[in-house]
Amino acid sequence: MMMRKLYFLVPGTGGKFACGGLWAELKTLNLAQQICPAEVVTYRQREKETLFLDDLLKENSLEDIIFVISWGFDVPKLALKLKDYQVIYHAHSAEYGFRLPSRIPIITVSRNTMGYWGQKSPNALIYYLPNQISDEFTNLNLERDIDVLVQARKSSDYLIKQLIPELQKQCNVFIVDSYVEDLASLFNRAKVYLYDSAEYWAQQRVTEGFGLQPMEALASGCQVFSSVNGGLSDYLDPGFNCYKIAGYSREYDVQRILNVINSSETLSLSPHVLAEYRGENIIKRLEVILQEINLFFDYQPTRCHKIQDLTQWRLTQLFFRKVWKKIRK
Repeated sequence: MMMRKLYFLVPGTGGKFACGGLWAELKTLNLAQQICPAEVVTYRQREKETLFLDDLLKENSLEDIIFVISWGFDVPKLALKLKDYQVIYHAHSAEYGFRLPSRIPIITVSRNTMGYWGQKSPNALIYYLPNQISDEFTNLNLERDIDVLVQARKSSDYLIKQLIPELQKQCNVFIVDSYVEDLASLFNRAKVYLYDSAEYWAQQRVTEGFGLQPMEALASGCQVFSSVNGGLSDYLDPGFNCYKIAGYSREYDVQRILNVINSSETLSLSPHVLAEYRGENIIKRLEVILQEINLFFDYQPTRCHKIQDLTQWRLTQLFFRKVWKKIRK
């Protein structure tokens, strides 16, 4: 079947917009280009040799285009701006608080986010497409000269101010506080990787959408101590492929981490689980998803009986109907 062209909307492709979510979106764009025509479009920052949304909307021939929106805080404004066009929401984090019309299909990066939208938009088409773990993240079986690796960004106060200072007294701790070009090599040098993002995301009032780095660390052979909030709960399994960080007390955490550093026994992510996040599988899934969405947009212009959205007004009506039934009994 003929696939419509995809325009992936991002505020900018670098500078102040550089972050894990942007890199994940651009990776998805690269995978989509193996299935159908796809380009990146910016809408805040004009960039050389990159399409800009306002310029694009001045064109008349956009009926064979699908816009892919993803930048959480900008989604409501973009959805309104593009109300006359075909749109997909590529959902990373959840709990932004907005609602979307059921005419917008939702592709989620984690089952955790899929569950959120399954409740929030029960009448929309919803799909699961995990983020890609690049093949460079693999266990090279090198000598590991770093005992504990931790990235300062998104780490909790407890991790940075209490746990790390205590570990530094007893082992070799490497703290990353700036951009690293070759993170895969660093993961292959580390015995243990610490990740504790629950506090960070609670302050943002949204969820951990996926949590790439603990999976990248696991794929590289690190032993991972992590929080299990949001999308991390998709694949992390404490006691089986990782350890839960912030386990009751600092002293208990230190003891567990030192035990893992000095032990020959290791936990790992099964190859079967990891294969789900590699490019080959994601391309196969994305092709099926895009075929379904293209069929949906083929059908959408026809007359139909639209299912009533689960709005707050609808929930209020259902509540009073329930109360009235009880009164009548």
